[in-house]
Amino acid sequence: MKSDLIQKYDMRVPRYTSYPTSPQFDEQVDGAVYKRWLGELNPKTELSLYFHIPFCAEMCSFCGCYTKIVKRYDPVAEYMNALLAEIDLVADALPSNMGERMTAKHLHWGGGSPTMLKGEDWMAIMDKLRSRFDVADNAEIAVELDPRTASEEYIAQLEKAGVNRASIGVQSYRAKVQEAINRIQPYEITAKVIEWLRAHSINHINMDLMYGLPHQTVDEMEDMVDKTVELQPNRIALFGYAHVPWMKSHQKLINEDDLPGTQERWDQFTVAGNRLVEKGYVKIGFDHFAHPDDSMAHAIESSELHRNFQGYTTDTAPAMLAFGASAIGYLPQGYVQNQLPLKAYSQSVYSGVLPTAKGIPINDDDKTRREVIERIMCDLEVDLSAVAKEFGGNVEGLEKDLEKLTPLIEDGICAIDGDKLKVLEDGRPFIRLVASAFDAYLKTSEGRHSKAV
Repeated sequence: MKSDLIQKYDMRVPRYTSYPTSPQFDEQVDGAVYKRWLGELNPKTELSLYFHIPFCAEMCSFCGCYTKIVKRYDPVAEYMNALLAEIDLVADALPSNMGERMTAKHLHWGGGSPTMLKGEDWMAIMDKLRSRFDVADNAEIAVELDPRTASEEYIAQLEKAGVNRASIGVQSYRAKVQEAINRIQPYEITAKVIEWLRAHSINHINMDLMYGLPHQTVDEMEDMVDKTVELQPNRIALFGYAHVPWMKSHQKLINEDDLPGTQERWDQFTVAGNRLVEKGYVKIGFDHFAHPDDSMAHAIESSELHRNFQGYTTDTAPAMLAFGASAIGYLPQGYVQNQLPLKAYSQSVYSGVLPTAKGIPINDDDKTRREVIERIMCDLEVDLSAVAKEFGGNVEGLEKDLEKLTPLIEDGICAIDGDKLKVLEDGRPFIRLVASAFDAYLKTSEGRHSKAV
């Protein structure tokens, strides 16, 4: 890719884990609205459940998540009580079908660091969930895991609770980079934890790598990929560091002079991505890679890949119920986000009110654009006429958006054939820019997003 194009398209756009994106959420959606939406669900609707654990032992300077640093377990225990109470509030609001519980097919714990929970907490929360939902026998139960604070005894508790997928953040194996981002995590620690996971039948392993961090170099990327592939993860995410100190004040601890420039970020991403493909991994969207035997690789072949707040996913549930402070969920009617800070969240739960702080209802135009954006992000192509027809519209409603793609077409990033839009292989890293042409809200929030490359 020519360096002038890299500089030309050095823009800030959403990652499109939702549409509309979270900056568009407002207070029109509160606990009462969410309760009504829950009650309107078809009892046969399959559910995805997400749990946010907003605690860490220390702050990583690169982090973009909502989390709180704690040195004692007491705040975590208090939060667990509120989380269990919220599960009851949400379950009570759901419709019942002859007394049957609604089915949950995907469960995911994120943070913060879910590793801040004690081993017995996992049994308590899974017992609660199984008492209020029909957790499918083949449900994916996934946990984000911090290797620095995990023990084999802890992982044994995860196995007992039914966890079958673990996602491990690595960022970098280079000591100088780890020091700059305040996350000291030697390769040996990561390797040992993965060994424990497999010994306890948690065989589905995701690993998160990063480029664009302070002191990272192009030469380092191939070595990072090679070390990661030795651990044989099923999925690998290659995230670009999003430096947004105006939103995350702790990122001010990172010296901006130590960050790679746009061209070097590009080179790091390209080298790492090419190396992963050489090692046999399948490209997924713009920043994920999967082993050919993994369900995500199969989903890309059958056009069944999706996007949600965890990134690329095989989760097909039309509703995700989100629990915990700041957690975001979605239903057919729209998106919801819980309150923060923690005190406000807990007070709402204990008062018997769903702790929804904001969200956004969606209409047919939103659904049309969401489907167009998701297919671009997942399949790198979309039949605009077919999508418009699916949601009761016509392709003429998207014609002005197509005009925005003219410079991208001229630069060989995408192409249009009739009503069919395709992102070209050289344009894969720019698919967020292609998708953003169909974002009717972007002009009001473009400064709040990460760089496209």
